[in-house]
Amino acid sequence: MPSGFFADAAGYLGMAAIIVGAAWVLVDLTKWRTTYFVVTSHRLIYRQGVVSRDGVEIPLERVNNVNFGQSFLERMLGVGDLLIESGGQDGQQTFSDIAQPERVQNIIHSTIQARGGIRSGSTSDPMSIAGELERLEALLDRGTITDEEFLEQKRRLLS
Repeated sequence: MPSGFFADAAGYLGMAAIIVGAAWVLVDLTKWRTTYFVVTSHRLIYRQGVVSRDGVEIPLERVNNVNFGQSFLERMLGVGDLLIESGGQDGQQTFSDIAQPERVQNIIHSTIQARGGIRSGSTSDPMSIAGELERLEALLDRGTITDEEFLEQKRRLLS
């Protein structure tokens, strides 16, 4: 076989690799641009898909824990994964490629705290107060709230 054959084959393989790579990037970019993660005052809403759509809604009162993770490349791109533990049927949900996951985690925690403050301020049920204290302690353990904020919320709940 002539050496020109191998040069032509290598050129075609290189072009095919570039086309496949560009298609892969375009598909991933389209998926990312059509994925929505929204935090409302009552729930977390996740929607994804281009042709077919999938979605998850988690009521905020069922959220137990929110963790995030980012690889080095994801940190450079400003995206990451959120792991949300809830009292729902699925237990744990992982949401990939969320923009600014650390900021989203803080927004979720502050929204839960704000809702908890409103909800627990109007109740005298000892079980819900104990649940609120456990939730506040978990926020303190994760570093989401300071010791002073924890003590202030605890005083408010127990008064």
